[in-house]
Amino acid sequence: MSNVILETRGLTKEFNGFTAVNSVDLQVHTGHIHALIGPNGAGKTTFFNLLTKFHAPTKGQIFYQGQEITPLKSNQIARLGLVRSFQISAVFGHMTALENVRVALQRGEGNSYHFWVPQRRLNHLNQRALQLLCEVGLETYASVLAVEMPYGRKRALELATTLALEPTLMLLDEPTQGMGSEDVDVVVELIRRVSAGRTVLMVEHNLSVVSRLCDRITVLARGAVLAEGDYASVSANALVREAYMGKEADEVHA
Repeated sequence: MSNVILETRGLTKEFNGFTAVNSVDLQVHTGHIHALIGPNGAGKTTFFNLLTKFHAPTKGQIFYQGQEITPLKSNQIARLGLVRSFQISAVFGHMTALENVRVALQRGEGNSYHFWVPQRRLNHLNQRALQLLCEVGLETYASVLAVEMPYGRKRALELATTLALEPTLMLLDEPTQGMGSEDVDVVVELIRRVSAGRTVLMVEHNLSVVSRLCDRITVLARGAVLAEGDYASVSANALVREAYMGKEADEVHA
C-alpha cells in the first residue's frame, strides 16, 4: 500500500529460547501518530531495537517506504529518515541547548565528531539551530546548559536534536516518562506540533497521552500483537483491559 511508510512482516526476536517479539505484523501509515502500548515485558522496546537494528531479528522482514531495510545497519537506517529518541534523555549536559542542536546539525555535514573546531566554523549552523529551538518552544533556553534545564525541557531539547536529523518517521520511546502533568501537557503539544508533515511511532505508557495524540494503537502482550485500532476500540477490548489497562482504562475511557 502506497500510504504505508513502515511495515513489519512476521518480525521475531528470540533470546536463548525466549521469544521477546513474536511474529509481529505492523503497518504504520504516512502522517499518522501510531502508538505501541502494552504491559512491562511485552516486547515494545525490543521491537524498537529491531526497527533501528540495535538487535538483528531472528526472522521476519522490515520495510520502509516500500524498501526492505532488514539487512541495513543503524546508521544506514537513520540516513533514510527513520530516527529514534530514547527513554532516557540523551543530550550533552555541559553544552548549551543551541550547541546540542548544532552537534546534531553537524551530522548532516559529516563532521559531527569534530567537537574541537573554531567557533566561527560552526556559526553558519546557528540560525537553523535557533529555528529548531523555537519549534519546540526553547528559544529562551538557547544559551542555557542542558544540565541546568528542567527535565521536561531536556526532553523538548532531545526532540529538537531529533528534528535536526530531518526525520520522515520519528520513533519516540516513552517521550513523557517521569514527567509531571504540566510537562506532559507541554510535550503532548510539542509532539502534535512537530508531527505535522511527519509520521510518528511511539511507545507510551500514559494512556491519557495516547488517547489525546494517536490515530492508531497497537497493543503488544508477551511479544505478540493482542489488538489494534483506534483508542475507542482498543480501550473497549476485553482482552486488552485484562492484559494491560484494567482499572486505569476505565478511568481514562470515562
